[in-house]
Amino acid sequence: MKLLFKQRFFSWLDSYDIYDEQGNTLFVVKGELSFSHLLRIYDAQGKELGYIREKILAWFPKFEMYIGGSYIGCINKEFSLLRPRFNIDCNGWRINGDVFEWDYTIRDFKGYNVAIVTKELWKLTDTYIIDVNDSKDALCVLMLVLAIDAEKCSRK
Repeated sequence: MKLLFKQRFFSWLDSYDIYDEQGNTLFVVKGELSFSHLLRIYDAQGKELGYIREKILAWFPKFEMYIGGSYIGCINKEFSLLRPRFNIDCNGWRINGDVFEWDYTIRDFKGYNVAIVTKELWKLTDTYIIDVNDSKDALCVLMLVLAIDAEKCSRK
């Protein structure tokens, strides 16, 4: 399953639309005013599916993920010199990124690919192609991509 992750061009808060390969809206992400990042994820009909929230009191950026109001895990940035490193406490997944922080591979605890995330260059807004192996993992993978993108935006 391929997802197209596009940040909205004119938006004061973080807002994204996520489409399938046919251009149908699958998810809508809306940022809310907060002391830290708070991103709510809705389905195409406007029903809230989950949200991610940045923890303020942490040495490195940390994002908690919730689906249906229940905590499912977190992702936090780790200290590294060359490649971005993130620690994921969700489903036993691991994530590896390239040195430019554009492309990522998410793997399960056995080393199998869960998703491949590729940033499209030369776009006016942040745009990613997310290739998810199993559609049931799409929401959780989307949350990880949102957290990574929010962390990068915080450094700008």
